[in-house]
Amino acid sequence: MKLILGSGSPRRKELLAQLGLEPDEIRSPDIDENPYKGELPRPYCSRIARQKADAIPVGVDEILLCADTTVALGRRILGKPADAGEAAHFLTQLSGRRHRVITAIVVKTAHRVWEKDVVTTVRMKQLSDLELNAYLASNDWQGKAGGYAIQGLAGAFIPWISGSYTGVMGLPVTETAQLLATAGIPLYQPA
Repeated sequence: MKLILGSGSPRRKELLAQLGLEPDEIRSPDIDENPYKGELPRPYCSRIARQKADAIPVGVDEILLCADTTVALGRRILGKPADAGEAAHFLTQLSGRRHRVITAIVVKTAHRVWEKDVVTTVRMKQLSDLELNAYLASNDWQGKAGGYAIQGLAGAFIPWISGSYTGVMGLPVTETAQLLATAGIPLYQPA
């Protein structure tokens, strides 16, 4: 079976490598990721991951992996900021507070679909103006849900998490390994 990664995210590819997996092909879906009016974060994240999987056809000899990561502050969805101003707004809201990072995973074959979502609680320290402005100037916030990446410079802002560190990065490896093994991708095989 060929493994297809339905994501252009370099982080997801790196996290797959932790499982000893290299995708045979990368197919990035092109979908509208805007939330519906009143949509809650967890159902939103699951819907987007499913839509990504639905947008990519799979052959009978292929297994597709898609995922979506969303930052939730209460009922609010903090997606990828459009610009530095929106990133500053998101980070100011997260500063000194707990929030949730949700990653939904979809594994799909020609005949079956498996889904799982993983929720991690994250606390961000109170950010000083100096820290916020230096982080914004780094541009590390670009393309990151909630305007930060725990594995990047913002790791210094996160003193505590409860849940999956790799889930916050964008692909919870334990749950991904379980779904891929169920779908027929052999893991942990001797070389």
